[in-house]
Amino acid sequence: MNTQHYSRHLATLMERYQQALEATGYDQVVISAGSLVMVAEDDRAYPFTPRAYAQQWLPYDVLPDTFIVFTPGDKPRLLWPARQDFWHITPTEPTGDWTGMWHLQPATRLDDWLPSLTGRTAWIGPEHPALAQNKPGLEINPAALTSALAYTRAYKTDFEVDCLAEANVRAVRGHRAARDAFFSGQSEAGVYRDYLAASGQLESTEPYSGIIALNESAATLHYERRSFDVPATHRTLLIDAGAKVNGYASDITRTHTTDTGRFAELLAGVDALQQDINAAIKPGVKMTDLHRITQAGIAGLLNHHKLCSLSVDEQLSKNIPRAFYPHGLGHLLGLHVHDVGGHQQSVQGDVRNDPENPFLRLTRTLEEGMVITIEPGLYFIPMLLNKLINAEPAHGLNLALIEQLKPFGGVRIEDNIVVTGNGHRNLTREAFGD
Repeated sequence: MNTQHYSRHLATLMERYQQALEATGYDQVVISAGSLVMVAEDDRAYPFTPRAYAQQWLPYDVLPDTFIVFTPGDKPRLLWPARQDFWHITPTEPTGDWTGMWHLQPATRLDDWLPSLTGRTAWIGPEHPALAQNKPGLEINPAALTSALAYTRAYKTDFEVDCLAEANVRAVRGHRAARDAFFSGQSEAGVYRDYLAASGQLESTEPYSGIIALNESAATLHYERRSFDVPATHRTLLIDAGAKVNGYASDITRTHTTDTGRFAELLAGVDALQQDINAAIKPGVKMTDLHRITQAGIAGLLNHHKLCSLSVDEQLSKNIPRAFYPHGLGHLLGLHVHDVGGHQQSVQGDVRNDPENPFLRLTRTLEEGMVITIEPGLYFIPMLLNKLINAEPAHGLNLALIEQLKPFGGVRIEDNIVVTGNGHRNLTREAFGD
């Protein structure tokens, strides 16, 4: 870890929180990482993911029942869980050079520290079962405060970019292993196993459930299965999978094919379109504009590859590209895979959606420090194609060719990109060495 980057990150967080607390009238804030949630009628817990507002402060994977107290003008306090437990691993006090920037305090119960807080206090994060008995006057997740903090999460510090870059490096190791497993004839489950091993993850520690789709399954955008059955023919692998570092997620998609004809050409076309969109990224660019350019690019590919005889403008007027590319171009990336504040236009919480493209998760104008995904796709989804054919008789589609390509499923290419002062930095292609 770069300690200087972390020190500046912590100073930035303290400044943001101080401004937000002053604007909303709070004296201090308690940030809760959350607690384990038990499976009903059993003594085991679901995998734990700390709440992002707590994880953002700390350079390690935060444990359940961790709390942070920030009072402007003082070092932040870290209440780490000092429970004694012979059933599970006993937590130990965090160590490292960074701890000198904190007040560290062991705590086993809320009443070890919460009653001592004075003044108007906000609580951010999940409520604790013992909360009502300790400080009932707390204000839980006040909207004005959480809106301000969600908005500023879009601007990543150097420490956060370091974490995101390393998360890309780890995921790329897995992507390379998955590609090799596909070309060696593995099942979806086999590809997934090799991805996890190479990226150094368990299924429970992924930032999101990895998508491993073979052949026509690539047409299901959030494909959930990982079949152990080996298909008779390996045509396509669409892998959408990431990794985490200190809670910060990578989100990478690649498509591979054994084809050497039309589908391979289509894949290359989507990849070229994606890189053209990447090249346009800089401060001041509107994500909604990039999405519309991508829709036109998909229409161009459909025409060029003789999937649709209509011109680009004709296709756009009839919404034909949406049947092949039904999702948004990208989203904010950080402590959440689809990070908060993508539609938010101000610290006050004003929201702007794109009614023409309701699945677009990011409608803000790009600014320095934002980290986004860029993920165009082109799929052969029977449900959407049938709907288009029934609704628009003059669709211009080459139905015979589309039938030939349906068994390949589709294509998606996704990179993670930092918006810099005068352009961008592509963390994903950097990790691949492209």
